[in-house]
Order: sequence, then structure tokens, then C-alpha cells
Amino acid sequence: MNLLLIICLPLAGLLLPLLADRFGRVACAVAAAIPTVISLVLLLGLAPQVLAGEVLTVGWPWVESLGLNLSFRLDGLGFLFALLILGIGLCVITYAYTYLYKSDPIGRFYAMLMAFMGAMLGVVLSENLVLMALFWEMTSLSSFLLIGYWTHKSEAQAGARMALTITGAGGLCLFGGVIMIGHIVGSFELSDVLASADVIQNHDLYIPALCLVLAGAFTKSAQFPFHFWLPNAMTAPTPVSAYLHSATMVKAGVFLLARLHPALAGTDPWFFIVTFTGLATLTVGAYVAFFKDDLKGLLAYSTISHLGLITVLFGFGSPFAAVIGVFHIMNHAAFKASLFMTAGIVDHEAGTRDISKLGGLRRLMPYTMVLGLLGAAAMAGVPLFNGFLSKEMFFDATWKLPQMEAYPWLVPVLATFGGLFSVAYSIRFVHGVFFGEEVETPKKAHDPSWLMMAPVALLVTISVVVGIVPKLIVEPLLGVAASAVIFGGQAGELPYYSLALWHGFNAPLIMSLIAFAGASLVYWRRKDLYTFAERTWPGLTGRTVFEHLLEGLTRASRALSGAIENGSLQRYIAWLLAFAILAMFWPFWEHGWHGTGVLHTPVDPVSAVMIAIMLTGALGTVLLHRNRFLAVILLSTVGLVAALIFVRLSAPDLAMTQLSVEVVTILLLLLALFMLPRGTPKESSPPRQLRDIGLAVLGGGGAAALTWGIITRPFETISGWHIEQSYPGGGGTNVVNVILVDFRGFDTMLEVSVLAIAALGVFMLLDGLDIEETRDIKDRASDPYPVMLVSFSRPLLSMIILMSIFIMLRGHNLPGGGFIGGLVATVALVMQEFASGVNWTEERARVNFRRMAVWGVALAVVTGGAALLFELPFLTTWHGYVYPPLIGKLHLASALIFDLGVYFAVIGSMMVILGRLGRLGGAADPKKLKGREEDSPWKP
Repeated sequence: MNLLLIICLPLAGLLLPLLADRFGRVACAVAAAIPTVISLVLLLGLAPQVLAGEVLTVGWPWVESLGLNLSFRLDGLGFLFALLILGIGLCVITYAYTYLYKSDPIGRFYAMLMAFMGAMLGVVLSENLVLMALFWEMTSLSSFLLIGYWTHKSEAQAGARMALTITGAGGLCLFGGVIMIGHIVGSFELSDVLASADVIQNHDLYIPALCLVLAGAFTKSAQFPFHFWLPNAMTAPTPVSAYLHSATMVKAGVFLLARLHPALAGTDPWFFIVTFTGLATLTVGAYVAFFKDDLKGLLAYSTISHLGLITVLFGFGSPFAAVIGVFHIMNHAAFKASLFMTAGIVDHEAGTRDISKLGGLRRLMPYTMVLGLLGAAAMAGVPLFNGFLSKEMFFDATWKLPQMEAYPWLVPVLATFGGLFSVAYSIRFVHGVFFGEEVETPKKAHDPSWLMMAPVALLVTISVVVGIVPKLIVEPLLGVAASAVIFGGQAGELPYYSLALWHGFNAPLIMSLIAFAGASLVYWRRKDLYTFAERTWPGLTGRTVFEHLLEGLTRASRALSGAIENGSLQRYIAWLLAFAILAMFWPFWEHGWHGTGVLHTPVDPVSAVMIAIMLTGALGTVLLHRNRFLAVILLSTVGLVAALIFVRLSAPDLAMTQLSVEVVTILLLLLALFMLPRGTPKESSPPRQLRDIGLAVLGGGGAAALTWGIITRPFETISGWHIEQSYPGGGGTNVVNVILVDFRGFDTMLEVSVLAIAALGVFMLLDGLDIEETRDIKDRASDPYPVMLVSFSRPLLSMIILMSIFIMLRGHNLPGGGFIGGLVATVALVMQEFASGVNWTEERARVNFRRMAVWGVALAVVTGGAALLFELPFLTTWHGYVYPPLIGKLHLASALIFDLGVYFAVIGSMMVILGRLGRLGGAADPKKLKGREEDSPWKP
């Protein structure tokens, strides 16, 4: 349960900063820190078990038929990443309080930050791969909001869109890869996947699944050639860059490589794809970082380079390289987050982060200079800092590659090149900002408050202490995290590795000396390199390529849309029907056209008459459609006969549903027709008429043939199981309602959610739309309300509402339910609008139907989630007997609360749609009616 709380607290806590916003900035920061601290405490409480090598799992069945379970896993790797997410997250919350200006909406910032934190925790602690993919997409969406936080900056919006496009496309690829892996293994649970390496790697789908998973990892971790989105996301506030782009979001890709390492690594495709993608990212990122004048741009490309280094290590596929990869993840998170915060301090206190406009700040910002110098030393891999240890181990691992026996020098050379420029851009970061000639900055530079420097000092201290006494600080955590990467939760012995500062005079030391000497030379001759870089592909950047590609796709899409869409609704419907007809005829192509001789049910005279009336109504609707009111009457006849057919076939629930839906639909049609001309204009040409007749014949004939094909073939039904389990499993005797609220409750919950979303969409589309300019509508809207309808509708309202509640309450054992009851109540309310007007009804029914729809869906979801508290699957129904005083024995079921949510959601959604359409029909804004008497004399 603690695992679930660790994830849910930040997600639920995102509301706290929004609520605390009215009480000031301090309240917002405290509101964001509280759930973070609690989650961190809960995580640290599990540390003894994790450090002892245990793998903690907890889970609840969710949609078992799809392999989707709400299951979580905490091993060494998950513990390490959760510690980084919560620990650095707490530092960022503190830092952001002093960094953001008073004009910035800080409550919204903390809310989005908490949403991202919860999503990242979900990624690293998920046991189910599908669940992990869902959280993965949540990180993309929440990071999009954070990157575009400064809505007044167009470059921030462009960067957010670019990041969402790249990482969202990668997330889609990852989801495809996850589905393939689940298909191969037969399970989406990580425990099963990690134990099935041989099955996965020997399957025909291994290569496609590997490529899709790597596409998700490479896009999220900004690997070449997808690296360009990260520098363009630097328009986000510095706390966002320090959190997302150094410690968490971009680490999600390398986390995925580490998490699936036991199942996917160890093959030649893995080695060559992952290793050389990482090498390209390492070298390109390090080279480009050196030429960036923007401090955050320099750090962004250095982040790309270090992510490439980690990717290379996991690409090697060896246990020793995996240990180093995990170690460098820890080190990079500490020093890079501190450097981003240092860059933010310089920008905040000096008014610019452009290196060409900075210099000599060591005198004005001495404490910031010390923090920046120590962080840059760790990034460069200077001895006595954590970056030195993992860099030396990385250099050592480049010589132990059996796949590169033909070219054993290639990887070490590229690694040394990356290390050289890593030192060079670290020197430029420090020297360009704090040393050299002092320049006048836009703001008078000075050290910030201690609260702003405290998180930076903490992270820098960690970098120094780990570099000096690594065994004392990180070795226990490194051991269990690396074990999770190598063995996937199975028992195994880690390879030998040493975190000592001195290993003798060896190849890694020589490579380090070459890197430091070469970096000094490069920085000394930097002006020549700047000139060379300006002459070499000056206009070619990843962003340029992306924008050109996007423009090309946009032009192609517009050309295709222009060829298909010509503004004709008839044409669109014709295309839809054509595809539907093809889909209908596909089963016949697969299974043949002949029947199997199943006995048919005889047709009695009453049924034959009803069918004849239905056919007459349908044919009359088509022939007389130009007289729209008559067509609606004929169409309602078809719906009424359909309801009677359900009665004839002993399906009272379906009959009641059909009847109530029919009434609401007819009302909806009447409202729509009220805003259209009285007659349909003759627009169709003879060829179009022939096309429409052909589609009608094929569509109707195909539907008839499909129905005939179904009823003339034997089939197995599960209705017997539902009838047997209706009362013992669901606590109700009405099988249809038990199916809706219990056996298929998840479907019902999603359906009412879609209905509520559709209602809100209709409201937003029609909000502010004014068609009162149409004279015909205005004339009809000014007609007096019919006295007969007014007289009967008002006293009937309370009776029909009461009847709808009765129908809803009885639904679990007798025909009825929340959906039918909601529709009946909707009819009662809409009758008032028809009889007395929208304004009259809304003045008296002081209900926010939009909120009612949302609260109805929320009630259904909460009812389903309550089962999880009792360690039962989502939406499990409880039923039993209670014995209240005076009443005696009473049977209750939790499905009644779920049905109540459906009841509210249906009423709210339908009233939003019908009420908005009714207002378009000429009803004036209530604000404009103040001080005016209503025309109707029947107003009480």
C-alpha cells in the first residue's frame, strides 16, 4: 500500500498548491512540499528491505482480460530513481520559491510540477508495462505544460510543442513495443518479462519490438538524431530545466534501457544500435555544447552528451558497464541539477545568461562562483569529484568489447573525444561567467538569498562527498540498483568493480590526461574553432530539419484534405457509409454466404403488423424528408415500434431505454430543426442521387444480410453464466442492470465519461455562438408559449422526477437503472424548457448541469476505486444485508452508488447539450432580461 501512496500523494497533492494560492507564495511552496516529503519518508521507510535485496511488489487486478493490472514494483533501480525524483524534486520546490517572480502564477507552477513528479514515480515504480506506458505519456503531457509555463513567450510555446511532438511520437512507438513484448511473453508484468529473455530474443518479433522500445527511449532521452528538442525546451523556467532536463524526464529513456536490460540486452542488434546511437549523441552533444553562448543551451547539450555516455554503457551489454551506467546516472543527476540552478541564479541576479555578456562575476557573486566551480569540476571529471570516478570507469569499459575486435580503438577514441569537449565546455562555463574582465550586466549582480543557494549547495556537497568517500555514501545503493539492472530481480553476483580514486597508471588515466590536455588546447584556440564552426553548416540544426519536415507534412496533409474535403456533408457521409459497407461484407468474404439450417422463429401476425409499420415509417421518412416536421413524426414511429419489439422479445430494460432515448433524441432533433429552414433545399444532382440510392441499397441490404448470417448460424452465448451469477456475484436479480454496473461496469463508466466529455465539448463549441440574426428563428422564438403545454408540464415535473428516482433505485432488481432514470428526468426538465422557455427554467432550476455531469462521473470512478482499498479489483461490487431499526432486514449493494453517478452524469450531460441548443434557438441571455417582465402570463 505504501508503494501506491508514494505515487498517489504527489498526484493528489497537485490540488494543494492551487487551493493554497489565495494564501500566498509561502503557502503554495509548503503545500507542494508536504506530499513530497511524506512520499520521501514512505520511500525511505522501505529502504532497509530494498538494500537487503528484496523486490517489493503490490498489485490489484484491473482489466485482466487486457493484461492491465494496477501493479507496482520497488527494487534497487526503482528505489534509486524514486529517490532522485523526490529528493531533487524537493530541492526544486525550494529553489522555485525564490526563483519565480511575484507576477508568475506559482500555484499553477507547483501543481504542474507535482503532476509531473507523480507521473515519473509511476514510470519507475510500475510493475505492469502497459501501466508504465500510460505514466510515460503523462510525463510527456505534464512536461509540455511545464515547458510552456510562460505563456507570454512564443518561443516557450514552440519549444513545448516540439518536445511533445518528439516525445509523444516516441511514446507511441514504446506502446507498440510493449504490446509486442506482452504478446511474446504472454504477460505485461515485469517479473515475467525480465525472466523471459531467451523467449523474447529468439522470437521473430524481437527486432521490431526492440526498435520500437528503443525509439521511445531515444526520443525521451534526447538521443541523436532526436536530441534537438531538449535545447529548444530551455525556454522553460530554470527550476523546470533543473528537474526535467537533468534529473528526471530525460533520465526516463535511460531508465527504460536499464529496466529492460535483462530482457533485451546481450544481442548484436542491441549492442550496435544502442552503442553507436549513444556514441553519436556523446560526441555531437559535447562538440556543440562548447560553442553555445547561452548558459542553459550549453548545459542542455552537455546533458545530451552525458545521456549519450549512459546509453553507450547500457549498449555494451556487459554487467560491468551496467554498474557504471547506474553510477553515472546518480552522479550526473547531482552535478547537472546544481549547474542548472547555478545558471538560473546568474540569470536571475545578473539579468542575462548569455556568456558573451558576462564575465568577472567572481567578485560580485563569490558564493555562486564557488558553487558553479565545484559543479563544473564534477561535470568535467576532475579528481575528488563524483564525475571523475564514473568517467574513469567508463574509459576502462571501452576497452572490453568483444564485438569490436576488428576496431578496438574506435570506441575509446570517440569516448576520449567526448571527454575532451566535456572538459572544454566546463572550463568555458566557469571562465566565461566568473573570470576574465568584469562587464556591466543588465542587473547589478549579487549573490542570491540563502534559500536559493541551499539546494545548489546540497547537490554540490553530494558531488564532492561521493567523489571522496564513494564507498561510504553510494556503494550500498549502487549495488542493489545495478543488481536490478543486471539480474532483473533474480539472485546473482555482481562483477568486480572499484570506486577507488587511484587505479595506477593505466589506459583510462592516459585517456583522462589526453582529454584534459586537449581541452586546454581547444579552449586556448577557441576563437579559431568558433570561426571554423561558423563556416561549417552554419544553418543546419536539428530544429531547422524538424521545422522543414513539419512544414512538408503540413503541406501534404493540406493537399490530401483539399482533395477529400470540399465542404459537402453528403460527400463525407457517403465516404463513411462506403467504408461501413465494406466492413459489413468482410465477414461474408471470410466465412461464406450460406446459412446452416438453424430453425427460425415463426412470425406471428402482431409482429408482422409492427414490422410493416416500422418499414412504412422508415420509407416515409426517406420520401417525405423535405417536410421535416412530418419526417420527425415518422421517425419517432420507427423508434416506438423498436421499443415495442423489445417488449415482444421480453426485454423490458431495453424497451425502457429505447423509449427514453427516443424521446430525448426527438427533442434534440426538434431543437436542431428549429434553427434550420422549414424545408430541405433541392441540392442533389442526378449522379449524386444514384450514388445515394446505391449506398442505401448496399447498406440496408448488407445490414440485412449480416443479420441473416448471424441468426442462421449456431453460436455460443454467455448469457447463462450472467443469469447464474447475477444475484450471487452482483447482488441483483435484474441481469441487464447487473451487467451494466458490475460485470461490465468499466465499460459503463467509460461510456458516461465520453457522454460528459461530449457535453462539455458541445458547450465549448456553442458557447458565445449567436444566431439571433436569422430572422426566421427570431420570429418563431417570439411566439407565445402554448398554454396547454405550460399547464400540464409544470405539475408533472415533480411527479416525473420522483418516478425517475424510483426507476433508478429499483434498477438492480427490476427493470430500470441510472441510465434510464437519468433520461426520464432529462425529459421532465426539457419539457419545462419547451413549455416555458429556457430562461424561465434556468431561473428556477438553479443547478450547474456541467458540474453535475462531472460529479456524476467522479462518483462512478470513486465507487470503483473504493474496492481497491479492500484489495479487490477495480469496480468490484459489495452487497449484503443490513438490519436498521424499525425497517428490519434490508439488502444493499454498492452498485447503487455507481448507478447514482450514472444518473447524475446522464442528466447533467443531456441538459448541457439540450439547454445550449435551446438557447441558440432564440433564448436571450438572462443577464439581458434583468428588469424586464416575462411575456408568459403563467409565471407564478
